[in-house]
Amino acid sequence: MNRLLLLCLIVLCLHSPSAISQQFSEAIEDNSFWIEEAYNQDARVVQHISTGFYQRDSKNFLFTFTQEYPLGGQTHQLSYTIPYQSLHAGSQGIGDILINYRYQWWDGHDWCWIAPRFSLILPTGNSSSGLGSGVVGFQACLPASKRWSDQWVTHGNVGVTLLPNVEGTASSEKSVHHTLPSFFIGGSCIWLLNKIFNLMCEVLDSYNSAIDASGSVHYENQMIISPGVRFAINVGTLQIVPGAALPVTVTSQSTKLDVYGYLSFEHPF
Repeated sequence: MNRLLLLCLIVLCLHSPSAISQQFSEAIEDNSFWIEEAYNQDARVVQHISTGFYQRDSKNFLFTFTQEYPLGGQTHQLSYTIPYQSLHAGSQGIGDILINYRYQWWDGHDWCWIAPRFSLILPTGNSSSGLGSGVVGFQACLPASKRWSDQWVTHGNVGVTLLPNVEGTASSEKSVHHTLPSFFIGGSCIWLLNKIFNLMCEVLDSYNSAIDASGSVHYENQMIISPGVRFAINVGTLQIVPGAALPVTVTSQSTKLDVYGYLSFEHPF
């Protein structure tokens, strides 16, 4: 039922009866915290994004740094994401790096913005320490964004991650290998209180796979419900966007309240 509701949100984004190319007031066009917004970078404008996610129960911490660059104009965009993890078990270090390409399929002249993304996942994290998968992986995501009015905008994502031939250990200590697929769908609703201040609510539902102690593939559903806030600080041609959220992570075993921080810098180059 949760996935159905999220899918309906995305369909509404794509089939709004609102007029095409409507003119709205100026507002922040950044990234949501958990959901991708389907706006590629403008020509000769670069964005630097830092995020921090602290899990209060496990004491695990994930920091990511992303840089986004347009390739000539807004149609094509390249970016990379470097994660750094600190696990309560004692491991810490760089995780698996993502190299991302996005294509601006639809823009403000269409019903909504759409920017499909394809990512190459590099095995840069130490898999034996829980910092990476140990294999080259792939991820595809379809973000869609729809501005409804001067006050409201919604975003929807659907995607898949594929990790081929991941190594695990069965209870007999025999090495096993499995291809691990994961799927996600999500949406965000943003209230544009004014051109520099937003209230946000995001929902991300994922169906993740892992190799369990028996050597079999185990699937787990996880939903993140994240209320948050962000605002813009404009200094000449530089825009700084700080933000924070209190995500609630729901699984079949538990419900946990965590802490999320966001900071981006966007400027011409």
